[in-house]
Amino acid sequence: MVTFTGHNDEILDCSFNLTGTKIATASSDGTAKIHNVKTLETEYTLTGHDAEVSKVVFNSGGNLLVSASSDKTARLWDVDTGQCRQVLTGHKEEIFSCAFNYEGDTLITASKDNTCRVW
Repeated sequence: MVTFTGHNDEILDCSFNLTGTKIATASSDGTAKIHNVKTLETEYTLTGHDAEVSKVVFNSGGNLLVSASSDKTARLWDVDTGQCRQVLTGHKEEIFSCAFNYEGDTLITASKDNTCRVW
């Protein structure tokens, strides 16, 4: 058994990439993390959200990660650099869920504001 640590508050979500080589975690501490399964290292701590991160999902290509937050934004992250590529704004309440389409080039977010947005 392996245990990944490093968040300062509860972990709300976790996700494998499709090849099983990386794990992403989302936390109430306002961060997401990308972990390497083989080395057991935390590769990146993804900062920028102003509130808890409730959901993390890799795209099918494994090169992007989306994080959804109570700060009413979703963020697209470059998995290879840990850099934020885009901040998705427009929801009026916290975002609870997000998902990529099969091709990994379209994203949907679901919010407490009773809407889903396709990006």
